Amino acid sequence: MSRFVVRRLGPDDIENARRLNALFADAFGDFDTYQSAPPSDSYASELLAQRGFIGLVAETSDEIVGGLVAYVLPKLEQARSEIYIYDLAVTADRRREGVASALIEELQRIATDIGAWVIYVQADYGDEPAIALYEKLGTREDVMHFDIAPAVTR
Repeated sequence: MSRFVVRRLGPDDIENARRLNALFADAFGDFDTYQSAPPSDSYASELLAQRGFIGLVAETSDEIVGGLVAYVLPKLEQARSEIYIYDLAVTADRRREGVASALIEELQRIATDIGAWVIYVQADYGDEPAIALYEKLGTREDVMHFDIAPAVTR
């Protein structure tokens, strides 16, 4: 297996962002969310340029083998930020090679650079590999998650 490097996506990485979404669609079995309505090039470029968006890829010379999307959340109670890992996936053939850990380690360096005080992530019940990874790297908190729909327009 070829080694990989981890790097942050920038505003000119639109094609790699699309490749990352394809990886997420495959890894999560969720084509509708990640592939059915891709954003325009201008939207993707603007998002990739934002300080509050972090897109990381683990790539070999010819493919993306893993990726992470996280968001910086500025806080009101103190002059500090948190980072929320929203998506993290590795291609099936590259799991258990340290790809996910390397992505999180790069995010930790970014968190230090921007002064974030914590990184947090959710895991689904039953996703034992993800739970084991996150327990190795951090402290588990059992919380509830609620999806609240936007207001209905009249």
